[in-house]
Amino acid sequence: MDTDRPTDPCAIDGKFAAPDEHAQLLVIGAGPAGLAAAIAAAEAGLSVVLVDENPVPAALMGLDVPLFYGQRMNPAVQEDARMVERIVAATPAIETAFDAGVDVRLGVTAWGTFANGAALNALPARVAGLADGTKCWMCGFDALILATGARDLVLGFEGIDQPGVMGARALHSLLARYDAFDGKRLVILGSGDLAATTALAALDRGLEVAALIEPLAEPQAAPHLVQALAARAVTILTGATIMRAAGNATGVTAAVVTAVGSDAPEYLDCDTICLAIGAVPAIELAGVLGCRLAFRGDLGGHVPVLSNDRATSVPGIFAAGDCAGLTDEDTSIAQGREAARHAAAWLQNPAPAPAGISAAPLPIGTDTTPYRMAWMRGLLASGGLQAPVCLCEDVNRAELLGIRPPRYLGCTSNKIAARDSSTLLKDGPLNPDQIKRLTRAGMGPCQGRRCREQIALLLADASGTAPSAIPLASYRAPVRPLPLSLLGEGASMQEGWDVWFGIRTQWIPYDAIGTAEEARLLEDGAGGNMHA
Repeated sequence: MDTDRPTDPCAIDGKFAAPDEHAQLLVIGAGPAGLAAAIAAAEAGLSVVLVDENPVPAALMGLDVPLFYGQRMNPAVQEDARMVERIVAATPAIETAFDAGVDVRLGVTAWGTFANGAALNALPARVAGLADGTKCWMCGFDALILATGARDLVLGFEGIDQPGVMGARALHSLLARYDAFDGKRLVILGSGDLAATTALAALDRGLEVAALIEPLAEPQAAPHLVQALAARAVTILTGATIMRAAGNATGVTAAVVTAVGSDAPEYLDCDTICLAIGAVPAIELAGVLGCRLAFRGDLGGHVPVLSNDRATSVPGIFAAGDCAGLTDEDTSIAQGREAARHAAAWLQNPAPAPAGISAAPLPIGTDTTPYRMAWMRGLLASGGLQAPVCLCEDVNRAELLGIRPPRYLGCTSNKIAARDSSTLLKDGPLNPDQIKRLTRAGMGPCQGRRCREQIALLLADASGTAPSAIPLASYRAPVRPLPLSLLGEGASMQEGWDVWFGIRTQWIPYDAIGTAEEARLLEDGAGGNMHA
């Protein structure tokens, strides 16, 4: 720091402690892309730290983070050592990464990534916030590869909050990664490739599949997958949608389905309803880092804008795999290796951020947006406006579209009662962040993972616009729920800050810390004013 520069004792300059550790290359996510990137980078001579939040703690699974587990995991998820063993056994590339010299850390969550920029210029280095359930720390890095994968797409209906309603990615994780699925008979929503492969994986595990539910007139999966389902006598109910999930104290007992446009119910006995309508790129860390994002229906939703070398708009930050756009495993591995190659080149010659893609690239796959909108409209037709949208804050479709404040406020204002999405449209396009502040939809502990996309679809439908025109709701760190016990300040921060987490000096003016005035204020029990 320039010692001749005037300093503001109330500013943050120079008060951030150095990171607890530093990585030449940090890779976040140990899926196919992340492992391929870490191994390739280590073989190229880089010092690599690879972190992955799996095994996910049972408490986070209970909050449906990062996937929509729907309380369908059995008690085996409480056994940490077994969970680690299962992950290593299910992912041979982890051992390859160890052998290549990668510092592999399982069960470590990256809850935030931060870099100096227009809104922040006081960090001693670019850092990632990490936590392992017992402690929280900062890891500085020279270059970063995001390989955070994808999460479940969740669309609501009555009864979705019961144990037994879950996402396809969560089901795959419980079956293949953890061997901890607690169900026997499934109804699967969707008939695309994701739904078909989910059904086949369940059958291979000895589970029953009652039916696949599809609102369109024809199955959407590739012909060979449809044929594989037919060969195993799996029913695909086309032109149908789900009305509600029936259940009792133990969870789901049946899926109540109906033909599109009809209100005649049919009960399909099951203990699990699996949403396999689609998946969503996990871009939370890219969002808080300030990477430029764009909507790409052919890639599954909002994704980082990448240059041809897989670089994001933030220098030295690269992305690969499903977080950069839904893709298959082989392509993810190729992208991971490519990102590692370009990250190594960037470390040799750090350069400013690329200008990004100058022209819109050709679509990579089928635009998923119309299919998702078809499902949303089918659910609206069958379930009406009382079906839930935000499970955390208990907001239903009527309250979302009516822009109603939370029920617990007991607000009876006539002015608010006269407000809805149509009146809000007169002031400009509907914005999920604005809706969140007015209704609290998306503000719960799952951090929008169960409602973000359906809010955007509902707002698009209500405003008569394309989902791509609805702004992306903002992301803020921590992108994973963290216990407050992990966020206490260390000694170095306590010495240099007015702090907020119950430290005695909370109300001591900064200039008084370490002086006789501080002792007097503490002795008097009155404290000072941190803004003085």
